[in-house]
Amino acid sequence: MAEKGIYCLILKTGGAVLDVGALGEVTFPAGYYVYVGSALGPGGLARVQRHIRVYRKTTEHRPRWHIDRLLIDRRFVFTAAVCGETTERQECMLANRIGGDTIRGFGCSDCRCSSHLFCRDSDPQQECGDALTACGCRPQVTVVTPDPDRNLVRP
Repeated sequence: MAEKGIYCLILKTGGAVLDVGALGEVTFPAGYYVYVGSALGPGGLARVQRHIRVYRKTTEHRPRWHIDRLLIDRRFVFTAAVCGETTERQECMLANRIGGDTIRGFGCSDCRCSSHLFCRDSDPQQECGDALTACGCRPQVTVVTPDPDRNLVRP
């Protein structure tokens, strides 16, 4: 998966409150979350594999991006990544197509979007695929193997 592109990471939680760097303490109600990202750099969509490695970390991982905070927190389960190949800057277009309730300021420090993290009550995998198709991409889904150590129960 070395091609360049855009992607949606889908996570699920039973609810959590956690520190998200410069955003401070953020409350994440129970439900699904869609994080919209781009992979236009040298590694391309291999960035998605990096997110999976961070999620499955075998050693301590120092968070680099906002999404890392969710990936390393045991109250979040990474369920799938939906990717689309493109060499065009369409991350914000994809975020606009996903839309809806957000965690304000999350993952968008390098653009003018209000957020790149969106909240849902039900699994948004099909919705993400439809949004990527609307952006002119052919969606490719990677299902992330469940981690039995993750806990979806409220702390």
